[in-house]
Order: sequence, then structure tokens, then C-alpha cells
Amino acid sequence: MQMRKATNYLLIAPSLLLSLLIVLIPGLLTLLVAFTDWDGVAVSPSFIGMQNFQEIFEDRIFWKSLFNNAQWTIMFITVPVVIGLLTAILLLRRKRSRSAYQLIFLFPYVLAPATNAMLWLNIIFNPVSGVVGYLKNSLGMSITSPLSSVHTALYAVASVDIWHYWGFLTVVYLAALRQTPGDQIEAAQLEGCNSWQLFKFVYFPSIKPTFSIMLVMIIIFSFLTFDYVYLLTGGGPAHSTEMLSTYAYTFAFSAFQVGKAASVALFMSIMGLLASCLYIWLSKNDLKG
Repeated sequence: MQMRKATNYLLIAPSLLLSLLIVLIPGLLTLLVAFTDWDGVAVSPSFIGMQNFQEIFEDRIFWKSLFNNAQWTIMFITVPVVIGLLTAILLLRRKRSRSAYQLIFLFPYVLAPATNAMLWLNIIFNPVSGVVGYLKNSLGMSITSPLSSVHTALYAVASVDIWHYWGFLTVVYLAALRQTPGDQIEAAQLEGCNSWQLFKFVYFPSIKPTFSIMLVMIIIFSFLTFDYVYLLTGGGPAHSTEMLSTYAYTFAFSAFQVGKAASVALFMSIMGLLASCLYIWLSKNDLKG
């Protein structure tokens, strides 16, 4: 028995060590730095208490970033989820060509964000040679790049990220739908259930755990989003696409205010923690049900 316990501890030691070095220690350091005035270069940060939090809460750009993150989250828990779920349901009946469709839909997700951003910048949003330029120059439409307007920039960036992400959701939802017990499907069909009733009472209860965890992951990733915003707009124009991540990045690498960046990062972590608590609450309700 003692030998088995020692073996078990030995097997989990690498993952525990990795978590300690990559997650726990940096997390604790971020927590400590958030209460200091540090430029990232000085040997000893100076402790300033809650001043960093007070200053960012008084900054209108912080609240603008938080509002943009909230909008981004709402868009991502609706548009790609609906598209991915509908596409997965349609692919469920296409047994022969299903794999080919999955490969096509997943292709944008496996491309590097820089590649996807350059494709959209040069082929879609380019006001000279892209689709926007064609609509403007050839068809005479009064149109400009949506990335250049404070009213449309956030939705333009979100559309690129949605295009990159919905195929992944399709593959995940399709895999979950395929795990639905066949006897339940046959029983529902014998009872005369139509397509909507079949999805509502058979398929969706079967994929609900997957649906819940993906919903929570989308919320967490929405508050961590950085790459497409930074690559396409950098947070502009006029902070219309500013996110908490780009806001923290500016503090850390442009203003060299690492303490403030850490305080923003800590706030982002709290949002992720709340999303995790939501998942635990949903899981407990499923168990009670």
C-alpha cells in the first residue's frame, strides 16, 4: 500500500511542479505586484497599497475597456454558439461528408491569429484592394473600413474572431451530439417527436455538460481576449476596441507601470474566477436534477 501511494505521488509530481512554477508562483507574484509601484526594471518595488486600484477605477478608459469586454462576451455567448450548434445539428445527418466539413470549418481555428488578421486586413477590410475597396471604388458605395470607425470597430474585430472560433465550437458540439444514446433517439422518434422536440428533450440534455463547460470557457476567454484586438486595431480608434488585456498591456510595456498592469490582470482573474464559480453552480444543479 505504501509503495502504491509513493508511486501515485511520483506520477502526479511533474504536473504539480508544473502548476506550481507556471501558475501558482506567477499568480502570487502578480497579486503582490498589484499593490506596488514598479516599473519592471527596479530591483525593489515600493509598496503603495490600494493606490493602483484607486487610479484605474478613476480612469474612464478602464470602464470603457470593461464595457467593451462585456459586449464582447455577450456577442461570443450568442453568435458563435448559435452558429456552431446549428451547424453541428446539420452535420449530424451528413455521415459521409461530415469529416470533410469538420476539416473545412476547423481550418481558420488552426491558423495563427496573425495569419487570420492579415487575411482580413488585406482581403476584406482593405479600403483600396479589399472587399471594402471594391464596394467603394467599383460599385460607388459610400463605405469605409469598419475598423476605422468608433461605432463599428468592435464589431468588425469580433466578426474576425467569431469567424475563427465558430468552427471549433461546431466540432465540439458535434462530438457531444454523437454521444447521445441511440435507444433514446429511437424511443423519441417512435413517440412521434418532431425535430425540435428531439433536440430539446433528447439531444440537448445529453450535451448539456459539454454546453455548460464551453459556455464558461467562452466567458473566461472573452475577458482574456487580446490577439485579434491588438493585431487589428491595437485598442483603437479612440479606445473603441480597448479591452482589459490591451489596457494592461499598455501599462506594462508602453508606460512601464507594471504595478497597474498587475492590478488590471488581477481584476481579469477575478472575472475568470466568477465564471468558474458559475460552472460549479451549474454542475451542482445538474447533479440535483
